[in-house]
Amino acid sequence: MRVGIQFFPDIGPEVKSARDYWQEALRLVALVDRYFYHHVRTVEHYFLPYGGYSPNPVVFLAAAAQVTRNARLITGAVLPAFNHPLKVAGELAMLDALCDGRLDCGFARAFLPHEFHHFGVKLDESRARFDEGVAQVRLLLEQENVTSEGRFHSFRNITSLPRPTQTPRPPFYVAALGTPESFRQAGANGYGIMAIPMAGGAMKELIDIYRTAYAAAGHKGQGTVMLAFHMLCHENQQAAEALARGPINRYLRSLVESASDWTSGARSVDYPGYDQVIAALARETFETQVEKCAAWVGTPERILDTIATYEAQIGPFEIASVQVNFNDLPLAAAEASMRLFGERVMPRLAQ
Repeated sequence: MRVGIQFFPDIGPEVKSARDYWQEALRLVALVDRYFYHHVRTVEHYFLPYGGYSPNPVVFLAAAAQVTRNARLITGAVLPAFNHPLKVAGELAMLDALCDGRLDCGFARAFLPHEFHHFGVKLDESRARFDEGVAQVRLLLEQENVTSEGRFHSFRNITSLPRPTQTPRPPFYVAALGTPESFRQAGANGYGIMAIPMAGGAMKELIDIYRTAYAAAGHKGQGTVMLAFHMLCHENQQAAEALARGPINRYLRSLVESASDWTSGARSVDYPGYDQVIAALARETFETQVEKCAAWVGTPERILDTIATYEAQIGPFEIASVQVNFNDLPLAAAEASMRLFGERVMPRLAQ
C-alpha cells in the first residue's frame, strides 16, 4: 500500500485565515519526500467552510509541486459541472509541466446542492455534465485539432496548450461516494477510483464492482483504488484520541451542515438516496469512525492493526490518502503525526 496526504480545508476565517491554512499546509508538504509519502492531494469546493478554501486544486498543487520533487500531485477532485473543459484541460496540462509529469487527474460530479444553486447548474444535469466534461478533457489532452459537439460545451478544431508532459495524458481517477454505477463506469473506462469509507456501507462490494468492470473492459491489471482516511499518529493512544476527537467531530458536523439541503427537500435522479446518506452521516461520531476503520488514530501499532483489520474486511487496496490537518487540529500535532507515521508505519506498509 502507498500512502499520501490530502488537504481538505474545513474551517472559515473565524477559525483560521486562508493564508495561515495554506502556509501551514506547505510546511506539511515539506515532510512528504523525507518520509516517502506517495502524493499530495486537495479538493475543489466553494462558498462554505467545508472545502471552501480550495476553489481550485490546481493553484495549491502548483505550489506544492515546488516543495516536493518526488510525490504525485492529485486533483482530488476537479468538478466538470462548474468548469469549461477547455479551461480544465489547459490548467491540468500546465500543472503537469510544472510538476515534471507527476500529475494525477481526479474528477468528481460534486454533491453539494448549494454549489449547484450558486453556479446556476441543475442537479439533474450532474451526471451528464460529468460524463461529457471528462470525455472532452480526455480528448483535449490526448489529441490535437479536437472537435467535440456536446450538450453543454462544444468546440471545433482546437489544440489545447500546453500539451501534457505525460503521454498520452496524466492518469485519471473518478471520485465516488456510494453509487454502484459510478464505480462500474470508472472501471469500464479504465480510470482509478477515489472512494471514502467514512459513510460505511458496502465498500467491498463497490470495489468488486469496479474491479470486475475494469477487467471486463479489457484493461490491464485490476485498476487502482484510492481510499481516504483521517489519520493522527501519536506515541500515546489516549493522547491521540484526545487530540483527534474534537476536530473529527467538528469535521463531520461541517460536512452534514454543508449537505443539509439533501435532508430538507433537495432531490435529484442523479443522486438517489442521498437524503439517507447524509442522515446516516449525521449519526457518525469520532467513535464510530474509529470503529469502522475510517479514522486511523493512535499509536503506530494501533494504526497498523486498524489497517490490517480494514483490509481483512474489504480486501487489499492500492493507495491510502490521509487527512493530517483536519478541521482545527494544531499544526504541531499534524507535523508530529506525519513524522511518527513516516518513521514507524510507512516502512511496515512498504514490506
